[in-house]
Amino acid sequence: MRWFRTQADPYGDPSAHVVTVRRSAEGRAAEVAGAGFLLAPDTVLTCAHVVNDALDRPLLDPRPPGPEDIQVETGGSGGRQRRLARVAYWIPPRGRDGGAVREGDGEWLGDLAVLRVDGAPAGAPATVPERAPMATGQEVMAWHGSRDSAGYARLTVTSLNGALSYADGAATGMAVGPGFSGGPLWCADEHAVVGLVAAHFMPARDPDTGAELPFSPQDTIRRSYTIPWQQAERELSRLGVLAAVPPGSCDPDDPAHLLLVELIDRVLSSPNGRCACAQRLATACGVGYGSDVTPPTAEEFAGFLLTHPRALAALSAILRRDDPEAADQFLAVGNLSPVPRLLSPQEYERLHRHLRTLDRSVLERFAETVRAALPHLPSPPGDTPDALIDHLEQFPGDGHSADGEPRVPALLRVVEYLATLCPAPKRAELRLWADGVGRRLGIPRGGLSERRAEAEDWGRTARERSVRVRVLVQVTRAGNGRHRLQLWCDEGAGPRRVSADSVTTYTPSQAAREVLRVLASVTASRKEERPALVEVLVDRAGLNLPVDEWDARGPDDLVPGVLGVQFPLVVHCPELLRLHQELFVPHWRTRWSRLESGGTFVVDEPIDPDTLYYRLVNQLDTVRVCVAVPPGSRDGIVQTCLAMGIPVVVWDRGPDGCAHAVEHMAHVATPELPEGVRDYRANARARPPEFPGRPVLAWADADRTVPRLSLTPPQESA
Repeated sequence: MRWFRTQADPYGDPSAHVVTVRRSAEGRAAEVAGAGFLLAPDTVLTCAHVVNDALDRPLLDPRPPGPEDIQVETGGSGGRQRRLARVAYWIPPRGRDGGAVREGDGEWLGDLAVLRVDGAPAGAPATVPERAPMATGQEVMAWHGSRDSAGYARLTVTSLNGALSYADGAATGMAVGPGFSGGPLWCADEHAVVGLVAAHFMPARDPDTGAELPFSPQDTIRRSYTIPWQQAERELSRLGVLAAVPPGSCDPDDPAHLLLVELIDRVLSSPNGRCACAQRLATACGVGYGSDVTPPTAEEFAGFLLTHPRALAALSAILRRDDPEAADQFLAVGNLSPVPRLLSPQEYERLHRHLRTLDRSVLERFAETVRAALPHLPSPPGDTPDALIDHLEQFPGDGHSADGEPRVPALLRVVEYLATLCPAPKRAELRLWADGVGRRLGIPRGGLSERRAEAEDWGRTARERSVRVRVLVQVTRAGNGRHRLQLWCDEGAGPRRVSADSVTTYTPSQAAREVLRVLASVTASRKEERPALVEVLVDRAGLNLPVDEWDARGPDDLVPGVLGVQFPLVVHCPELLRLHQELFVPHWRTRWSRLESGGTFVVDEPIDPDTLYYRLVNQLDTVRVCVAVPPGSRDGIVQTCLAMGIPVVVWDRGPDGCAHAVEHMAHVATPELPEGVRDYRANARARPPEFPGRPVLAWADADRTVPRLSLTPPQESA
């Protein structure tokens, strides 16, 4: 038996691996939405549609749910424990074409969610199962999320085709149904989880009454749609999720292993001292240990440090007071391995406790803070606080230190920047936390103070930039000069839907009146000098729609109410930004972080889009492109810029390619362009000969989210 008891018993009760996901809507907290299983003591894998159900959203809604609390129950030696979790990584349900799942689709891809649980439950490591690939013919078990002793079903994997697999239930016993989704498929032969339950073929129902139809021998019965582990692994690996999951065993080729064995033999040579240190380490990491008198071997000790991601940090905290030189040596050797994380379990838990008590408006700016503090950092795989912390823990320092001194880690630098956005009490808490981590790492006080001063300089500017209210308007053509609208309001906490439907069609005048009505309702109670920003969401064919020229004047109105004159109005095309998102979304975020200092690229003569690509692809300091060419080549140039992640593009939609508006905007600072374009539009109405242009401003704010533009109704699934 291993001295550090971190492994699950493969021959134990497999139902202990099941995590319950409960609905959190008011009055429904006792209801089970589905199931999941642990990837790590504080990390749950389930289906995205289970999270949607738990939060009372449409089942196949692809939008990230944000920092909402989700109730889960996990098992361990201390029994079942109910805890709060939140989404760390979101892999939405998607069709085979990569878009939203359409009504009637029987299969879809993605549909995974990784939840981060507050605090590691006592005894949780004993319930982290092994994983293995799914194969046709495997006999598996699935459990209802309630974990009732009789709530299990036996299935056989009958079809495995890449990302999709099917399993048929036994003719006797329980059938898979609602509440099984997201739960593990346990294969006794492999002693491992081989996949997740995704959905089930439910009995046919009358389309009018909803009642179950009489059974037919031709009906599909007891067949479930499942996600093979190898497909889940591919999806999770793209986001780097599995890099933060503890490896099952120590890699014998890990470059730090032999050095750690030698260091342990030298520093912890006394059996009593090694045993006492190992016991303290096991307790700090929340795992059991094998003996009170016999210490672990150096190989066992090193193996634990290279399989538990936070053990090395915890060991350095134990050694720092009495043997700081040894603490430094262990940290230096640990940096050679990809496994150890920056924070100890206690530091990690305290950081999350601080983040959970932050004002939501501050927490929503976490991603912005990361880009400001570390503008040259590789783009993170996700923008939730948990995903960002996972990403930042991989970077040991920011590159600034005196000779031989430890560098300030990237995460501490970000926390210093975040603290400047907080009220004084919370700012002090975050700084005390950073001071404690810095002392444990042996970072000189002056190094952290320097980063704190830099953060203060940034914070003074950031605090002055209040979050601007914006109204998002999706406009789609409906034929005969009419349009459909969907409207959202974003007051800083993300878009919230404010339109009732997307079926009604409007003339331009009616549409302008509807948008102005919403603008009046959301700005009436706000004492803000700046008018709300109107962000028009269009597809690539709608980039030149003259929405800014739509006016709401009726027979009895004294003023015209022109949208783009009364309010700053910009266009945004998420379709183009997502076209090559893996290539250019990181570029977009980098460029946006340099909005105030970045340069402008002017296109004043026709240019081939491929040539434009070669000119711009590595110019990450270019944040703005001005297009002053005739319509023939203009649209291709504009679309290429938007697809490459240029956040600000200005052009003139006029039929003669008038360059006056573009030249006029060259004298306006990039952050002030929405107001500058609005001013030009007003002058164009008042003095057309002097202001002959029809300017369009494409504006893609990387710090503000947009809603998914194609939402589908919930479908019948598990």
